[in-house]
Amino acid sequence: MIKFTLKIAYILVLLCATALTAFAQKEQIQLKQADIWKGGIRDGERIDRVIGNVIFQQKGTTIYSDSAYFFNAKNFIEAYGHVKIVEGDSVTITAEKLVYDGNKKEAQLRNDVVFVKKAQMTLYTDFLDYYRMQQEARYYEGGKIVDSTNVLTSEKGYYQVNTSMASFKTNVKAVNPDYTLTSDTLQYNTNTKVIYFRAPTKIIDSDSSIFNYETGEYDTKIKRSDLNIGQIESKEYILKGDRLNLDDLSKKYTAKGNVELVSKEQDVIITGDDGFYQKKLGISKVYGNALMKKIMQNDTLYLKADTLVAIENENPSKKRLLAYKNVKIFKPDLRGVADSLAYFTSDSTIYFYDDPVLWSGGSQIEADSINAVLANGSIDRLNMNENSFVISEDSISNYNQIKGRSMVAYFKEGSIKKVDVNGNAESLFFALDETDSYLMGMNKITCSFMIINFKMNKVDNLSSYVTPDASFIPPQELEDPERRLKDFKWRISEKPERKDVLGEEASPQPDSTDDTDKTEIEPSQKNTELETRKSVNSIKQKKDTSQVKKEEE
Repeated sequence: MIKFTLKIAYILVLLCATALTAFAQKEQIQLKQADIWKGGIRDGERIDRVIGNVIFQQKGTTIYSDSAYFFNAKNFIEAYGHVKIVEGDSVTITAEKLVYDGNKKEAQLRNDVVFVKKAQMTLYTDFLDYYRMQQEARYYEGGKIVDSTNVLTSEKGYYQVNTSMASFKTNVKAVNPDYTLTSDTLQYNTNTKVIYFRAPTKIIDSDSSIFNYETGEYDTKIKRSDLNIGQIESKEYILKGDRLNLDDLSKKYTAKGNVELVSKEQDVIITGDDGFYQKKLGISKVYGNALMKKIMQNDTLYLKADTLVAIENENPSKKRLLAYKNVKIFKPDLRGVADSLAYFTSDSTIYFYDDPVLWSGGSQIEADSINAVLANGSIDRLNMNENSFVISEDSISNYNQIKGRSMVAYFKEGSIKKVDVNGNAESLFFALDETDSYLMGMNKITCSFMIINFKMNKVDNLSSYVTPDASFIPPQELEDPERRLKDFKWRISEKPERKDVLGEEASPQPDSTDDTDKTEIEPSQKNTELETRKSVNSIKQKKDTSQVKKEEE
């Protein structure tokens, strides 16, 4: 009995559902007006031919046309000439031809179709299907949506009336006074004015900056973006990151995760955890494991710091790169540490500040401030200002020392060739036998000005000027205090290795004190430098191609 009752209830539910569906489907189209009305029978079916000021209605929808065929039994219309569908007070569609199924509530509109959602957008196409039940309009052979902000075109697309969401597929293009956008897949809310990136997208703004995105969204009203995996390219820089936040009003672009900043003019790549680019101020900043790679003629200069800042300017002399806190540099012929650093690209000079120490050619170089002048991809000279001190260790652990108020060290092919000591010059040099294994004594010189010439990174000869005082002390008379000039400090433990700068796992390299101090580059370092050069060369090639196109134009 219970089973029988449940079965009856189930049947009643099915009957109710069927009745409701049938009622919805049988919502009959009503012919409200026509100037001429002709009727006839074709294949046993009545067809009404209506002409002139034709009006049909189906509940809240009104259909206008110049003429139409009305299949009353099938609840079906074929309409021609000045077709117009008005749905409520928000949607109006015009076309030259319409096929409408009143049961399915599906309209096929062709030729010069214009779909208008009041106060939001207008859709233009020649091929539109409109599904009234789903409140969805679809086009397949090219379409264009226009609103107060954007003009968006694509080969295929659809528009959801209830949600105001437009979706675009294949050869998508958006034109705005501020930018031009191209993509393969895109969504746009005509109410909120937010663009949603669903595939790799390229934007070129009014300043010719290029933006490439994978996914994300852009609010066109407040001109702010939240994007995943993308890059921004200006005339001078490229900024990449896993996540980008762009504020087009303030022209501030923020990147997070695997940040990469490329200077196209200076062959410089900066990487880090976070960064931003302030276009109006011409300032780029990268921080969190910040690393700079500067391509030079024969190798690469690596620079690590807590924060790296690139400053662009129309005046070349004001363009510079700043590094501050825990600065470390690595290059086969130059390593160093400092608290802060400034690199001026116009004269290829690096300024080291706050307790800088450099190592080159087996020598430790200190001063209150140091600047390195680069030429042809290598060090040309070092200028050491105030409390200058140069120390080198010989083969039996003696420390040759030069001290003075200021010094200039001249280099050739990465090796020290000459040092000029200006003011309060002092030197200690330990004389060894021919085998460099036995101490012969120590030369001590003080004067006002001194010139030291080097050969194979070792002292070859020395000239002292203005009241020189020289003495030679035999080894048996040498006391420990005499072996050190005042303020001597051997800081070899601070000398950075490649892994300290690049953060790579690498086997320790010997701290060479040979003639060149050039340790063999490991395969991993070669790979790092190769990738860096590939990136820079790609940018150069792109830039050169762009320049050729401009010249051809």
